[in-house]
Amino acid sequence: MPEAPPRRPAPGRALVTRRALEEIVRAAVLGSYGVTGLAETFLRRLGLGRRPIRVTLDPEVTVDVRMTVAHGLPVAEVARQVDSAIRYGLRRALGREIGAVTIHVEGLAGGPYATPGAGSASHPAEEAGA
Repeated sequence: MPEAPPRRPAPGRALVTRRALEEIVRAAVLGSYGVTGLAETFLRRLGLGRRPIRVTLDPEVTVDVRMTVAHGLPVAEVARQVDSAIRYGLRRALGREIGAVTIHVEGLAGGPYATPGAGSASHPAEEAGA
């Protein structure tokens, strides 16, 4: 039986929605070590504040992320890992390079300076009665 010729990509366009790209970014951010969550504000829950993930498509793909980081971890290193994960996920989905990725660390979670209700966990020393 003769081997089939290799398939060529069909000419045309692919349509990707901004929401689909935001979900790729959300998965990349929340899957990164040291990220405790996205910075959802009270105003955002009411529909008035900024979204924690913003993707713009014109003229190039740019990303703006607001997140919280676990207390005690190097914030710059966590931000570098998040940047890398976002770029990898979008590059894989779109097949092209990504423009600017801006990461805002809105706070720390899980330590003595954690904001109540922002996904904070008690400190191990506090649980031990120290």
